[in-house]
Order: sequence, then C-alpha cells, then structure tokens
Amino acid sequence: MNPIALLLLALSMSTDAFSVAISKGASLKNPRFTEAFRMGVIFGTIEAITPIIGWLIGHSATSFIDASFIEAWDHWVAFVILFALGLHMLYEGMKPSDEAAPSRHSFFKLALTAFGTSIDAMAVGVSLAFVKVNILLAAGLIGLATTVMVTLGVMLGKVLGSLIGHRAEVFGGVMLIAIGAWILLSHLQ
Repeated sequence: MNPIALLLLALSMSTDAFSVAISKGASLKNPRFTEAFRMGVIFGTIEAITPIIGWLIGHSATSFIDASFIEAWDHWVAFVILFALGLHMLYEGMKPSDEAAPSRHSFFKLALTAFGTSIDAMAVGVSLAFVKVNILLAAGLIGLATTVMVTLGVMLGKVLGSLIGHRAEVFGGVMLIAIGAWILLSHLQ
C-alpha cells in the first residue's frame, strides 16, 4: 500500500472521532489545550490499537474466521455504544442543574467513546491482513491523525460550547446518536 493511500486511510479513520470531539469539547467548561490533547491521545491510542488487533485476528485466523464476520457486526457494536452514550448525554443535558459544565471528561467515558468510534478501524485491520502493508506504520498514522483531529475538534467544540451554552451536552448527545446511526446506515447499504 503506497504512503498516500495510507495517509488517506488514516484521515478517513479519524473523521468520526473528530465529530465526537467537537461535541465533547462543546460540553466542557472552557477546555484548555492540555485537556484537548489528553482527549486526542486517548482517542488516538485506541484508534491505533484497534487496527492492530484486527490485523492480528485477520492474520492468525484466515483459515478460521472470515473477515466478513467482523465487518458484519462492527457497525452494530459501534451504534449501540454511541447510542447509549448519546442517550446518557441527552439525559444529563436535559435535567435541570445548577452545576457548571465539567472541566474534563472521565477517562472511562472517553475510552468507551473512542472504542465506539474505532470499531471500524478493527475491521480495516482485518482487511489489511490480506494485503501487503506495514501494520505498525498504518496504525501509527491512524493514531497520529486521530490525535490531531480530536485535539482540534475539542478546541472547535470549545467555541461551539460558548455559543450554545449549557445545552451543549444535549447537542453532544444528539451528535453521538447521529454518528452511531450514520455508521450503522453506511454499513447497511
């Protein structure tokens, strides 16, 4: 696989994480660059690990598991995780609260969200096992692109959050549900 194709693959793998990062940044109270970068590293690390796991599955189980098995279920898993997280954010955003927006999201929620947006990268990893590609380079580029895109997304979300105020969490919940539905629908067609 040529370097330009790898770069395009890395950028395409980071687009759903970028969208989620905008909503996560919008729901935070004045996120600083360090928090945006922390979120970027969490998302980027998970996004880099999942294609390696997929590649290992595809490489070691070519005679046992067809790549289409993972591809048949990855979008459903991503949809369920993002839908559940979106509903939780909608619930939190709709209830009356005197509390200010959080200044950071918990690691667990970020990791779960990152996993939901990176399920497709695992399926890509399975597919990469069938072509000649340096999986470590591909995974590194995917992780780097995701880190940068999420960091930028959180900072962009900061601007959006200041525009829509405390209802940013509702917006974020709707965005997570929409991204989950988009992943599901794009795989069902």
